[in-house]
This record gives sequence, C-alpha cells and structure tokens, in this order.
Amino acid sequence: MFRIKICGITSIKDALMAAEAGADAIGLNFCEQSPRYVTAQLAERIVEELRGTYSADEVAVYVVFVNASCDDILWVIRDANLYGTDRGLGIQLHGDEPPELIRDLRGHGLGTSGDLFQAFGHSPTVPVTRAFRCRDSNLAQHAAYLAKCQELGALPQAVLLDAYAPVAFGGTGQVVDWNAVRESREQFLDLPLILAGGLTSDNVAQAIATAQPDAVDVASGVESAPGKKDYAETMAFVAAAKKALAALDV
Repeated sequence: MFRIKICGITSIKDALMAAEAGADAIGLNFCEQSPRYVTAQLAERIVEELRGTYSADEVAVYVVFVNASCDDILWVIRDANLYGTDRGLGIQLHGDEPPELIRDLRGHGLGTSGDLFQAFGHSPTVPVTRAFRCRDSNLAQHAAYLAKCQELGALPQAVLLDAYAPVAFGGTGQVVDWNAVRESREQFLDLPLILAGGLTSDNVAQAIATAQPDAVDVASGVESAPGKKDYAETMAFVAAAKKALAALDV
C-alpha cells in the first residue's frame, strides 16, 4: 500500500510533479461535482504520461468515486484504460457507498488478487480503499460498517479517515480529530489506516506523530487553487510526511 498520496490531480504536469516529489500514489477524482474532477479521457492521458517515467510499483494511481454504481466504476476504468498489470490501479470510495458495493466490485475481481476480470481477461491486484468522513471523535459507526463488510466477505484493503463537511466529499481543508484516530485503531480490524483532512506541510508531521496512521493523503493542502498543485508545497509536504512516517517505523 502507498504511504503518501497526492489526490485531486487534474493535469499531467501535476502528476509528474507529485511523483518527482516522492509521493507513491496519486488520486484522480471522477466526482463531477468536484473542482478536481477529471474525465476518463484526461485520466488516460495523465496515466500514459506518468507511466512513461514511473512504473506502477513506483507510483500507484487511485481512482476516486463518490456514490457511483458498480457499473459506472467499471465503465470509467475501461474508458480511461486504467485496468492492467502495468497501471497500478486502486479504487477509493469516498461517498456513502454501502458495503454491498464493495462486494459487487469483488465479484468483478476488484478488491481481490488472482481473480479474473472478465472484461479484460487478466487479473492484476486492484485494492479498494473505503473513505469515511468523520463528523466527530466517535468512530464507532465506521467500525460497524466494516463489521458488515466482514459479514459479506468484502472488507476493503484500507480505510481512509477524512473530515466531514456537509457541502463536499473531501478536499475541504478541515481536520480530523487525530487523537481519536489513534485511540480508535483497534476498531478498524487491523486494516491499513490512511489519514486525510486538512493536512499541510506545516501540520503533517504533528498529525502523523499524534494519529499514527499507516499513510497520509492530501489534496487542498498542497494547492494554489482547487485542482492546481503548488510545487513548493507539494515538495515540502512529501518531505515532511516521509520523515514523520519513518520516525513511526523506528
């Protein structure tokens, strides 16, 4: 799994810059209401250029959906030519998706390894990350969601915790309760935990030291404008996050 993801990439330039900075994943947002929305055609061009320099092992590409159907997700992946052993594809569900959607994705070989994806005839591993927007410090409802996934035999490969905002699904700049994240780790069934929400180069080290996540995810915190990444902020964020994550590993 990745350690540092730069999400909301909207251009080839920003994708290559995130990789140059040392991020090991980028996020492409397919929510049409988002200022960071990309079309399947643009996503294909971004990934083609990225793969010209960075392999799937070096930089993963996560496609972010908000309340999309299983069919919609499959069509976008196909139309953007994102499925293949050289693509480094991952899926992030960032809305109010039910556990049954993860089960349905598994039926198509997504969220598992070694299963056949009939539409393409081969089966790279495509991890699924379930994002939860945290309204307060009580994360029990998210643990209950994962328990339902477990009953269905459809646990995601990772959990992302973002701040709740009533008007947007992520990218708001609001901060999660870092202490609550650390204190609730046992509720998440030993799944890798990704911290998002209001992270910047100035606070990411403190956030990692306090919450003790496995990875971090940033969008608005490294932008000069929605969907436009800032070079200096991105470089500073990745450097600070790498140092703080390394300190956790000691």
